Amino acid sequence: MQTYLGEIIALTTAVCWAATSLFFTIAGKQVGSQFVNRVRLPLATSFLAITHLLWQGQVLPIHAEPSRWGWLGLSAILGLVLGDSLLLQAFVLIGTRLSMLMMTLVPVIGTLLAWVFLGETLSPLEISAIIVTMSSVAWVVSEQKNSNSVDGNPRNYVIGVLCGIGGASGQALGLILSKRGMVGDFPALSASLMRLSVASVVIWLWALIQGQFRPTVEGLRVRRTRWAILGGTVAGPFMGMTLSLAAVQLAPVGIASTLMSLSPVLLLPLAHWIFKERITQRAIVGTVVAMVGVAMIFWT
Repeated sequence: MQTYLGEIIALTTAVCWAATSLFFTIAGKQVGSQFVNRVRLPLATSFLAITHLLWQGQVLPIHAEPSRWGWLGLSAILGLVLGDSLLLQAFVLIGTRLSMLMMTLVPVIGTLLAWVFLGETLSPLEISAIIVTMSSVAWVVSEQKNSNSVDGNPRNYVIGVLCGIGGASGQALGLILSKRGMVGDFPALSASLMRLSVASVVIWLWALIQGQFRPTVEGLRVRRTRWAILGGTVAGPFMGMTLSLAAVQLAPVGIASTLMSLSPVLLLPLAHWIFKERITQRAIVGTVVAMVGVAMIFWT
């Protein structure tokens, strides 16, 4: 059991990511995706600050250079504020399963962006993996059964798919900028806390400008919403992020990353049981093949 501890933690992380998407979908349908993002970011920041205090001896890595704050702050705005806002909206419009399937494009988009902006080379296997993943996602999304959104509106389905692509793009850009901000073996936990802190400040400043402070506070009176957001925050930004760090420390990065990306597969039965979605053979095959494409990228 000890030999495979890293792999077990990686699988647990995938379960956490699947759970957080379900919780945030439930909350987003009740109060809206922007409300969820405004509440979950400071909540996740608080949890991570406590963890950082226990592991690093500081509530916040104030010793970090201004350049790190700049790169990690920009990655937070693109990934956690814009990218996650689009992803949460996709949860509401096209459902958890398809939205998380769209997120398998994150490593694909990230690889392409690294090729364009960082000069990283693409091997024949990586090019094949990109084609396999993108083709599989497109095949599932274009299924006739999926022509309507959750509310039955074809236009909202298209918007939801675009939000999913936008969310994946934002997260991929955020990861690339985070890599720039973490040069020199900067602790990943500290970088995550810095990103969450900046994202929380930015999204609440925007809420104040829009006059959404009071409506957000009043929305927390709904008990089911509070518990859904709390559950999603604990499962994802807190436990999922922490376990992912442990997984890559205890298991080879390729194996850990592949196992942690299995959330869309786990969501196939969960979406059927919880949201009563009818899962077709095409959806199952396309999702599994997309996972194979992701694995090919990580194993190159």
